[in-house]
Amino acid sequence: MRNFRNWEVWKNAKSLVKIVYQVTASFPDTEKFGLTNQIRRAAVSIPANIAEGAGRRTEKDFKNFLYIALGSAFELEALIDLSHDLSFIKKDRFDELHDRINHIQRQLNSFIQKL
Repeated sequence: MRNFRNWEVWKNAKSLVKIVYQVTASFPDTEKFGLTNQIRRAAVSIPANIAEGAGRRTEKDFKNFLYIALGSAFELEALIDLSHDLSFIKKDRFDELHDRINHIQRQLNSFIQKL
């Protein structure tokens, strides 16, 4: 059985969710069911899929869930870019989010390659 709570990639993804929720709390109310919801779902999907994959029996299934988590990280990156373009996220927060997302993408990619 794999203990996902010990993995740095899961800890980083979990931490990212908290930041995403804080940042999106300041989005316009008109985006509550638009970008805000989509961004939050993409962010939550990353640690959730890492954890779900850890519970799978085969390495193939585990790897598939890591790929889904990686896809969610790329989706999140695109949504953060759009939000910045729409001036919903200030430059300093955008840079921080972008760096964190890219770090998690690299960690997931490395993890997948090691399997």
